[in-house]
Amino acid sequence: MSTLILIPARLGSTRLPKKALADIAGRPMVVHVAERAAAADAGRVVVATDAEEILKAVEAAGFEAVMTSPDHQSGSDRIFEALRNVDPRGEAETIINVQGDLPTIEPEVIRRSLDPFADPRCDIATLAAEITHDAERVSPNVVKLVGSPISLQRLHALYFTRATAPWGEGPHYHHIGLYAYRRESLERFVSLPPSVLERREKLEQLRALENGMRIDAEIVDTVPLGVDGPDDLARAREILGA
Repeated sequence: MSTLILIPARLGSTRLPKKALADIAGRPMVVHVAERAAAADAGRVVVATDAEEILKAVEAAGFEAVMTSPDHQSGSDRIFEALRNVDPRGEAETIINVQGDLPTIEPEVIRRSLDPFADPRCDIATLAAEITHDAERVSPNVVKLVGSPISLQRLHALYFTRATAPWGEGPHYHHIGLYAYRRESLERFVSLPPSVLERREKLEQLRALENGMRIDAEIVDTVPLGVDGPDDLARAREILGA
């Protein structure tokens, strides 16, 4: 399948202003993400942004970028606009949505997000890692994936929640917010209105489940660092040698 990797990156950020452009080891954070996406060697890489400043920084680093509306409420809406702009003939069969605040994500992890599509019933693919720290198990900031095992490395997602679930003995899984879509699945997903459980849990992926779409998750070893605030940025700089 031909694949397009889209990286949504907006300029506005409450906790860390202009975080997409935050300097890490001499390069903007979004450029680090683009480099890792390119290293995945899974397909064309394009940054979808609402800011000329980000577009210029990405293009100066030798990557492709496209302007999108500043009014999008979610990354999936932004990448869908970008998809129509950069691939109007519909050549890309699958789309990987890599968040622009994951500067340490491993290229192999990006590539593995496509593995669940080996099953033609899978509409959307994502990633999960087993939780090993009790603090993550109970934190509402850590989204848990509740799913049925398909194999040692894959889960069929039944629910996503900020609560600690499921109850009882057994592993809990940290959901990693990286998604791969079949093109028709992304088109359907963005056409759907926000769902009841999506609004309640504030988790967009529940819209897909509530409308009968299938999400499967590949199990990986670690959760990539997401840069949400100054402490995360300091850690990213330490990891990447800033």
